[in-house]
Amino acid sequence: MPCIPSTTTTPSSLGAWVPMAVWRTRMFKWLLRVLRALCLGALLGFSALHAQTAAEIGLGLALESAEIARYSITVFPDGRNLPPGQGSVLQGAQLYQEKCAVCHGAKGIEGPAARLVGSGGFFSWRDPLRPLRIAKYPLLVLSVGASWPYATTLFDYIRRAMPRQAPKTLSDDEVYALTAYLLQRNGLVDADAVMDQQLLPQVVMPGLARTVNAWPPS
Repeated sequence: MPCIPSTTTTPSSLGAWVPMAVWRTRMFKWLLRVLRALCLGALLGFSALHAQTAAEIGLGLALESAEIARYSITVFPDGRNLPPGQGSVLQGAQLYQEKCAVCHGAKGIEGPAARLVGSGGFFSWRDPLRPLRIAKYPLLVLSVGASWPYATTLFDYIRRAMPRQAPKTLSDDEVYALTAYLLQRNGLVDADAVMDQQLLPQVVMPGLARTVNAWPPS
């Protein structure tokens, strides 16, 4: 007797699934609207609470122009933000002995604080005792006069951080005078030089030739 393949079929109603799919779609859209409403309400509530809290605590008070000027003291390489005033090498020499020599030495080379005068490195024919001082104070291997690229930075640092025990106590004229004296000690200006807003940015420091600008030109 020949083998006859048989096929079993089960009745199914596709239309029965249509209402279920529509119900799920509608439910998803409804949940999405609810979620959006909750997020919007939370955002508005947080904004209102933040505004109320800020008003109660008193944060974010505006500063007066005079107050901002007290802290806006950065001097840029091109001389921007240098204050009015002036100071001579002669005035700076006296100020140096009164306020700086105790840390930097009578000639600016003895230490123990940073060496202010002379070339960089361990040895100089003009300073044969330098290796002995460096052995005692290794920081003296570097020289501010030889390594710093801008004279305006010297002014900025003195005004901002010196003298160490009383920073920001020097007047602008005193800072100009000390800057002029240190530049003269490094052979960069004459003994009768007077530094001010116009002349100080014109001084070319030896460290500039060894400085690489990491910022691309604009």
